[in-house]
Amino acid sequence: MKRAVLYARVSTPDQTTATQLHDLRRMAEQRDLQIVHEYTDIISGAKARRPALDEMMTAARRAEFDVALVWASDRLARSVRHFLEVLDELNRLGIEFVSFRENLDTGGPLGRAVVIIVSAVAELERNLIVERVKAGMRRAKLEGRHVGRRRRQVDREAIVRDRQRGLSLSQVAKNHIISRALVCKILRDARNGDGHEGVSPALLQVEENRPPV
Repeated sequence: MKRAVLYARVSTPDQTTATQLHDLRRMAEQRDLQIVHEYTDIISGAKARRPALDEMMTAARRAEFDVALVWASDRLARSVRHFLEVLDELNRLGIEFVSFRENLDTGGPLGRAVVIIVSAVAELERNLIVERVKAGMRRAKLEGRHVGRRRRQVDREAIVRDRQRGLSLSQVAKNHIISRALVCKILRDARNGDGHEGVSPALLQVEENRPPV
């Protein structure tokens, strides 16, 4: 007997999922499916976060069920794109998707054909997003704009001075709100003469978390 989960959603607290769950329980009984969990969300369809749906997808990744029953596709996803992503992931996990209202069953011949089309569309969408990102980065470079995260501005001379005053690497990092690794790099640069002169030989101890001696 295959394990099934039910998913139902309503938009406002004054609505109820009872009708949806009733239809889905009857469908599970007709298909001889064992219901292992029922997921319900009370949240607007426009909201990106749906706690119960997120829980269901986590359970899917753990292979805790074989079939997902929903009352309607628009109850499951917030957009066509989101629906394609969910359906594609369920397919890759080997989980059947059944929609009561649309009479869509990915376990049947027609449903499998739909899955192939959905997977192709989802792959196309992913490729288009990648291409748009790459095109945007190329255009930004051509226009002389910075691409990616901007480098953090730090006072390198102050870091060297703090280290020479006897502060440990961790203390210097905390004072300047940077990582200990970055402190070590700055001190190495100073030791190698990268823009700093007259640096104390004690800076050779950058690998150790203790003040210079």
